[in-house]
Amino acid sequence: MNLKLHVWRQKNASSPGRLMEYSVTDVSPDTSFLEMLDLLNQDLLARGEEPIAFDSDCREGICGTCSLVINGVPHGPERGTAVCQLHVRSFRDGDTIFIEPWRARAFPVVRDLVVDRSSFDRVMQAGGFVSVRTGGAPDANALPVPEEEAELAFDAAACIGCGACVATCKNASAMLFVGAKVSQFLHLPQGQPERRRRVLAMVEQMDREGFGACTNTYDCEAVCPKEIPVRVIAELNREYYRSALSSRET
Repeated sequence: MNLKLHVWRQKNASSPGRLMEYSVTDVSPDTSFLEMLDLLNQDLLARGEEPIAFDSDCREGICGTCSLVINGVPHGPERGTAVCQLHVRSFRDGDTIFIEPWRARAFPVVRDLVVDRSSFDRVMQAGGFVSVRTGGAPDANALPVPEEEAELAFDAAACIGCGACVATCKNASAMLFVGAKVSQFLHLPQGQPERRRRVLAMVEQMDREGFGACTNTYDCEAVCPKEIPVRVIAELNREYYRSALSSRET
């Protein structure tokens, strides 16, 4: 397959960026999207040009670092798929593909297609943890958890923190991410002691980082590679209001 690529190139956060055109030829349809970029970088290095900077790690759809907007869609055209799981066969021979970084004030560009997502880390540090002593690993039946609650917790825990929800939202909202992390602990007994402090601290940090508000367009759910449901946003809102009212009462 032969493809024409328009790739965002930017030296650093303070420098202006622009789309530059490249061509890749004779690429196997079974090549992954990131492998295709690797091949392009090999050609650029052979010509003495600067390779394109982009993030990747596990390349198995687990780590969430492959943050690319492809033809205007975070992670590309395949639903429930991270960029590292995307293959060239998802496009047609001769296609023109636009590749850009996440676009959000809270995710400043580091270089080319790499953005700084440490704002997510700070949100997690604010409350996305259990600090009470839980002891060693208990037997599976020692701490009963209803099956429905366990499934809800597992569904929310599938979030890999990639930031696609932020990149696609017109307000750059992080509500799906924060909702998933709050919901994950909300449905487990270990998360109960700190549930009120957790949601208040995480929402406060989310606002401090400059993420926008949710306006319920459901774009975040549509592009999430793990298909986290917007149900977690409703849970986040409900938990936040309850915790805020409880704090005022006390």
